[in-house]
Amino acid sequence: MFEGTIPAANLPKPAFYAELEQQARALLAGETNQTANAANFAALLYHTMPQLNWAGFYFLDDGELVVGPFQGKPACVRIAIGRGVCGTAAATRQTQVVPDVHAFADHIACDAASQSEIVVPLVTRNGELLGVLDLDSPMLERFDDEDRQGLEAVAKIFVESIDR
Repeated sequence: MFEGTIPAANLPKPAFYAELEQQARALLAGETNQTANAANFAALLYHTMPQLNWAGFYFLDDGELVVGPFQGKPACVRIAIGRGVCGTAAATRQTQVVPDVHAFADHIACDAASQSEIVVPLVTRNGELLGVLDLDSPMLERFDDEDRQGLEAVAKIFVESIDR
């Protein structure tokens, strides 16, 4: 059972993400169920990272992204590959850091309060796309390159926990 402490949000980002990696490993240890791990992982991110209004997953299903476990307001259920920030991350297999979602030409607005977004593609060691990890903030320019690096590292921990 997970009994770790939540990293302090006031730490410098590298230290925050180092602690978050440890907590993610402890939280997901010994469990391989994708839904269970995604649910706990989304909750960990949502309750740990400051200034978020949505944290969760979209999983690839029959050629499109379908909403998975998340924390926040109800979300768009299906997103086409290549569409919006999530679909772009899935199509390119590159993390998308969007400082202002209103400046992203094909942004899909699920929550009008969202101002910035980061989406990390989830790719197995065999190169299979599982889906994406999506985080939204009600603040402009909430995410930067340190967040990209940190979230890519913790997303890898999630993928490793379910990659059979």
